Amino acid sequence: MHDTVDLEDRGVPSVFVATTEFRDGALRQAQAIGADPAAVYVPHPIQDRTDDEMIAIADAASAEIIDQLLVK
Repeated sequence: MHDTVDLEDRGVPSVFVATTEFRDGALRQAQAIGADPAAVYVPHPIQDRTDDEMIAIADAASAEIIDQLLVK
C-alpha cells in the first residue's frame, strides 16, 4: 500500500488489489498512514486457485480496477 500512496503522490494513478480477507487490515493500515488508496477486493483465498479460476477472478475485477484508476 505504501507504494500505491507513493505513486499517487507522484501523479500516477494506482489501485491495489487484495482478497476480501485483508479488507479490514488494509483499511486500518490506510488510516494509520493517512492514506485513501483506491482498492479492489477479490474473493479469498487465491493461493490454491487454478489458472482458469484466476483468469475468471481477474476478468471479474478488471472493470472495477479500470474504474478506480480513472476516478482518481
